[in-house]
Amino acid sequence: MSLKKTLIVIAGPTAIGKTELAIKIAQHFSTEIISADSRQFYKEMSIGTAKPSFEELRAAPHHFINSHHITDNFTVGDFEKQGLELIKTLFEKHNLLILAGGSGLFVKAITDGFDQVPKATLSIREDLNRIFAEHGIEVIQKKLQQLDPLYYSEVDLSNPQRIIRGLEVCLSTGLPFSSFRTGTRRNRDFNIIKIGLNMDRDKLYNRINHRVEMMFTAGLVEEVKQLNSYRNLNALNTVGYSEVFDYLDGKITQMEAVEQIKQNTRRFAKRQLTWFKKDKGFNWFEPSELDLIINHITEKAEDL
Repeated sequence: MSLKKTLIVIAGPTAIGKTELAIKIAQHFSTEIISADSRQFYKEMSIGTAKPSFEELRAAPHHFINSHHITDNFTVGDFEKQGLELIKTLFEKHNLLILAGGSGLFVKAITDGFDQVPKATLSIREDLNRIFAEHGIEVIQKKLQQLDPLYYSEVDLSNPQRIIRGLEVCLSTGLPFSSFRTGTRRNRDFNIIKIGLNMDRDKLYNRINHRVEMMFTAGLVEEVKQLNSYRNLNALNTVGYSEVFDYLDGKITQMEAVEQIKQNTRRFAKRQLTWFKKDKGFNWFEPSELDLIINHITEKAEDL
């Protein structure tokens, strides 16, 4: 079989098994995996991001895992540019590549393109992160509502990273963040097949709960302690890290931190599914349906 240049997207909620499936598909087609997980880029964040193990990284070539330092200002726009350059290079030796991850914006950047939004000054980002850490999410929500009511009406208001990103552009440019978002889809010079993963919700939630418990067993608290000096960075204002910082600050017990991470991760998984379900280009499978997925990819690639 001679496949056309085709990018296989494997997306879905956290803890559903994207990494394991991507490796099996990569091995079947003798190809490589590009990660679209917005936190696994960072070398310093491993346990709390459920980064692929050493054995998994050896099982198939991975890219954009441990590729950046936590202090790097690595945006969605940067990922689009670097990701497309990498894809072009890898297509010189492969007909098929895999893009795997649960960060919807980063997947969209590769498949559809992402509007080029100005980078904010570091001092503005640091100030916003400090305000969020000291006063909570309601304060930055209200500020965004004042500066960009359109983006406020669209953004996930429970996600401080997205709120801060919008605010830092508003404050850096004097223009609403929404004014830079055209939503224009860019054509790619390769084919795209989108695989969405889903399963029974109770089963998924049990997988999430188990993963969180394993993170603490693996040393999540120690990992977060080592990142304390970077705690105001956006990457650490996320599920699995902010709750442990609260524990280390004495605001909650470790047991409460565990339960909050479980709850917040379950909510995050629900939001991920909502995001990907909006894209009608996805075909949905359970992660255990390896043969069906491989057959689907093969048939689709031949038809394109």
